[in-house]
Amino acid sequence: MQTPHIANPAPVGFGKTVLMPGDPKRSRWIAETFLTDPVLVNDVRGVQGYTGTYKGVKITVMASGMGIPSIGIYSYELFNFFGVENIIRVGSAGGIGKDVKLRDVLLAIGANTNSNYAEQFGVRGTLSATCSYELLQAATEAAGRCGIDVKVGPLLSSDTFYDAEEDALRPWAKMGTLAVEMEAAGLYYNAMAAGKRALAICTVSDLPFTGEGCTALERQETFSDMIRLALETAVLMDGEDA
Repeated sequence: MQTPHIANPAPVGFGKTVLMPGDPKRSRWIAETFLTDPVLVNDVRGVQGYTGTYKGVKITVMASGMGIPSIGIYSYELFNFFGVENIIRVGSAGGIGKDVKLRDVLLAIGANTNSNYAEQFGVRGTLSATCSYELLQAATEAAGRCGIDVKVGPLLSSDTFYDAEEDALRPWAKMGTLAVEMEAAGLYYNAMAAGKRALAICTVSDLPFTGEGCTALERQETFSDMIRLALETAVLMDGEDA
């Protein structure tokens, strides 16, 4: 099997669970840091994907690129053509919730969005972009086992990194949104349409309302917690998918 955006990964193939950061370089870092014997299984357009094992479980790490259109392409092909059952987005987010702090790890129960991506599904109303309960439950359990504090709530998947409206994020914050990022909603919609599972685990790397941000070292250390949480979640899901 080969698609326009993913080369044939045989004979190694993909794991049933794919961790999906936005940055191709971060996918390589995750694979080389956390996986045993990682093998490059995709490099089309420089979007790197690696398959290896973690605690004996076959897992793939593959980049999504930036934004809903990009993750929409890669998650669709993985779900529908390569037998992937679970995709866990791992990335950064800008904290906008009143109790959200730098370096917090967030589990996105849902993804609000200003995107029209859901229009394609033909529902007569607003289609809620929600995560997989099974993945959320596994991630919560894994967080407890690993001693990682998490916050659970909705994110905003925005199509605009630079918004012409200066205070565009404040109404979302008022409605209980924890943070803003750019991919989760598209991932959730594709998982729902395919009958598969998806979850976004994000680290708060900056606070748009105050201008605060993490240092490079802080990002690295906190991202490690997020990646470890995602990998432990994948191990727990391996039994579910067996």
